[in-house]
Amino acid sequence: LVCPRRGKLKQDSQSFIVTSQPPNLHPPTHPTAPLSPKPNTATMSSGPELRGSNITLSSITAPTDVSTRHTKIVCTLGPACWEVKQLERLIDAGMSVARFNFSHGDHEGHKACLDRLRTAASNKGAHVAVMLDTKGPEIRSGFFAEGKKIDLVKGETITLTTDYAFKGDKRKLACSYPSLPTSVKQGQRILVADGSLVLTVLECKVDEGEVDCRIENNASIGERKNMNLPGVIVDLPTLTEKDIDDIKNWGCKNGIDYIAASFVRKASDVHKIREVLGEEHGQIKVICKIENLEGLENYPEILAATDAIMVARGDLGMEIPPEKVFLAQKYMIREANIAGKPVITATQMLESMITNPRPTRAECSDVANAVLDGTDCVMLSGETANGEHPEAAVTIMSRTCCEAEAAMNFDALFQAVRNSTIERYGHLSTSESIASSAVKTAIDIDAKAIIVVSETGATARQIAKFRPFMPIVILTHSLSTARQSFGVLKGVKSRLLKSIDDTDFVVGDTIEDFRREGIANPGESIVIVHGSTSRKGATNTMKIEYA
Repeated sequence: LVCPRRGKLKQDSQSFIVTSQPPNLHPPTHPTAPLSPKPNTATMSSGPELRGSNITLSSITAPTDVSTRHTKIVCTLGPACWEVKQLERLIDAGMSVARFNFSHGDHEGHKACLDRLRTAASNKGAHVAVMLDTKGPEIRSGFFAEGKKIDLVKGETITLTTDYAFKGDKRKLACSYPSLPTSVKQGQRILVADGSLVLTVLECKVDEGEVDCRIENNASIGERKNMNLPGVIVDLPTLTEKDIDDIKNWGCKNGIDYIAASFVRKASDVHKIREVLGEEHGQIKVICKIENLEGLENYPEILAATDAIMVARGDLGMEIPPEKVFLAQKYMIREANIAGKPVITATQMLESMITNPRPTRAECSDVANAVLDGTDCVMLSGETANGEHPEAAVTIMSRTCCEAEAAMNFDALFQAVRNSTIERYGHLSTSESIASSAVKTAIDIDAKAIIVVSETGATARQIAKFRPFMPIVILTHSLSTARQSFGVLKGVKSRLLKSIDDTDFVVGDTIEDFRREGIANPGESIVIVHGSTSRKGATNTMKIEYA
């Protein structure tokens, strides 16, 4: 076989091996290419069939098989689930990433929780990844002169002062943002306490450091409530001093896997995080949380710079109209799919389960539609951190993901991702070509699994991009690679080995395990992808083995 750009391919009945390499041993990938925001760039369907045409009555009445789940689940840890036995139950239910929310707690408390998580993961033999979610920059209202709440009346006027030491009342309220008078304009909205209070700017008094506002609705608010400035470019650093301290003195010291950076607004924010990590901790992956209009407008450059994306719908829903949030979600997921970057969908997915034992039907539909949109992961926040039913929330989320995946046409999805990538960039990169070929071969021969032998996990990520319906199993000697691959890569399972130098041995041993575990029966095919053990990132071989 001859590929005009890649060189000659040797073919026999068992393997396809790339025998020539491009002159550059580390060929450029696509992250720096411009990404078009046009909504019709890619569609995740094929042909004239209506969406869901493969759904039948039997698929509705059949029991859910959670063993086939590809979509990963991020769980926020908190008092409701942070004991070892509780964490073990979350792992059994489907947790692959544990999120530590640094908007709350201190280093000592988070370290104690991390120790219990590591114990639970070890007990279960699971490579659960660890995510540090930064507090990020925030704007809050101040304290009150009397009482813990104030009642505000629609139509009345209130003044916001940047003197944060001021003790407020129903006529004047402190705001923690020093640049408020120069950032907002007359007629703009200010949302307080997750939008429960809406203010309209009447006048900005720059010299006095004050902003006069009209109250748009009756509201009763407490002290230190969050404030959102929709459409305003906020003059605050994305990475605060607290965030830097949390990353350096907790994250790096404790060997975390991901940093979820809050309120990322531009690519330079990502570069700043990588500077803080330095070369020594460069293996830690950066997840950018898109939470405001500026971040959404700069999404192409952010996506190019980051390792993964989180669609953080809570604050984003304060920045853009709520009826537009689902469009932003679909846009961000689609672009991340084309770029081959993992994407997490978050916020209020099963919110009612904080108190209720069962979710609403709308919540289940929300989870399922995120999966159908192409998300790699779904996330639980208060549902697991302080809810009354953390294990049940993970269980129902896992089952819902499985049902959504069962409704998908994976063959058409593979072709759509491949075609969209070529349409966007003009061609596939070398690594994408090998990954695409591996998935296409696995589909054609009905392989029971794709085994990837990898040091960094980059090949597993590329294969996951093309969405095979069979599991992807990465064999690696790197603990961080095992955790990161299992954590957020769709359909990827990881096996940690002492060494991967002898590829034939570790692959053969894994195939024997597959037979024992019932993943593949004798004679059934398995696709293997690996590369030279002497060169990092030099994946160049795809072959077929039989159980």
